[in-house]
Amino acid sequence: MSKQGESQIGMVAALVRSSFLVNAVYAESGREHGLTPQQGQLLCVLMAQPYGMTELGSMLGLAKSSLTGLVDRTERNGFVRRESDPKDTRAVRVALTRKGSRLAEEFYAETCRRIDKLPAALSDAERDTLAGLLGRVVLDNRVPMVFMELDEGAPAAREH
Repeated sequence: MSKQGESQIGMVAALVRSSFLVNAVYAESGREHGLTPQQGQLLCVLMAQPYGMTELGSMLGLAKSSLTGLVDRTERNGFVRRESDPKDTRAVRVALTRKGSRLAEEFYAETCRRIDKLPAALSDAERDTLAGLLGRVVLDNRVPMVFMELDEGAPAAREH
């Protein structure tokens, strides 16, 4: 292994370390809102719409038992609810409650604000280049949309 200075790191190290950086932001923002990072991710995913358990497991990369535990804990806190799937009466979907929707919007806004500060030393052109390159990596690897674009307004599902 060649030793590189801190001023220049390789692509693999840069991607791994940047994922740790974003995860740390998620964890810090989550702590301030009384959420685990996983609960924060779940709420952000559900801002777009309710999802079935299979879809959620795939999007969040969780095994069925792990997802069930996550949904159970989040439901006990009053942030999500299980509802019947209109397309399959045997299945359930997970949706935000009003309380969960408000919390998701607060958590989302704060997390976006913090993540947006991470590349503060970059110029606008460098930020655009970084976004374009990372966007291509994400799209090429078919990463599910687990976090909406800041300018999409993140419409939250409402309790009926």
